[in-house]
Amino acid sequence: MTTKTKAEPKSSGVINGGARIVVDGDDEVLSPTDLSEMLAEGTKDSHDKAENCQFVKDFLRGRIKRELFKRGTAALYFVYAAMEEEIEKNEDHPHIAPIYFPAELHRREALARDLEYFYGEDWESQISLSAGTKPYVDRIHGVGQRDPVLLVAHSYTRYMGDLSGGQILKKVAQRALKLPSTGEGLNFYQFEGIHSQKGFKQLYRSRMNELELDAETKERIVGESNRAFSFNMMVFTELEEIGKTIKEEVQDAGLGHSHAEIMEGGDINKCPYYAAKMVASGNPTYACQLAMTLLTHPPFQWALAAWVALLAGFTAWYLL
Repeated sequence: MTTKTKAEPKSSGVINGGARIVVDGDDEVLSPTDLSEMLAEGTKDSHDKAENCQFVKDFLRGRIKRELFKRGTAALYFVYAAMEEEIEKNEDHPHIAPIYFPAELHRREALARDLEYFYGEDWESQISLSAGTKPYVDRIHGVGQRDPVLLVAHSYTRYMGDLSGGQILKKVAQRALKLPSTGEGLNFYQFEGIHSQKGFKQLYRSRMNELELDAETKERIVGESNRAFSFNMMVFTELEEIGKTIKEEVQDAGLGHSHAEIMEGGDINKCPYYAAKMVASGNPTYACQLAMTLLTHPPFQWALAAWVALLAGFTAWYLL
């Protein structure tokens, strides 16, 4: 039997049903059999594969075409419309009700606003369910109708990702696509009903861990979450292929941002510190890149000029 030590409750910054929800402190001891822990451990490989898809890597480096971003937004709309439709149908289900947070989490309306921004008022007539997204949507409807407990996996995979890595993607997209600082086109990433993302994620995980599930059902949920990652990768692959046919200038984060910004969402290959590290590790392909990168940075230009002047002075003295 696992003992859980709990600190004094603290606010999650979420208001639900007119009452403020409180969650346990950060020092709560979790068991390996808790669903949140099983999901984190059981989807680690799938998560890594998704993050290393070429489409995702290009996105994080700021290499995202506007047309491709629009299509990706449309794909997300169909996924969330299906998921939230099935969640709403099953909102009283014993395994769905505890994690039912429509005001805080649901993204369908936010995505509709983004699509209107990109496509105009008739956006619905301009988008369609793509071949790469359809299996994902069909699966969500299938589990919602036949095995609603598996909606826990789809909800966890999407919403927790949106509250984590999604915030980085928002900054990258806003900068790379030169979207308004007021948030138009990026409503999907804005969770107005959540005042503390950390607190809400803790609350959500604790609600999942309190679901009355046997070991077999937990394993099925982990398996379904891995399947959800696979569906997401299918969407990424489709977008990557479409991107090869779109003739549009690629926007990127470029130089001139802080090192922290570049490492967070810009092109890591343009970072002189990263290039230097690769050269030091014996990777010759970065040597030329390092030299060119250093020459474009004013501090290094000044240092080089000073060094050349010093060398010239020393040479003149030596020849006298």
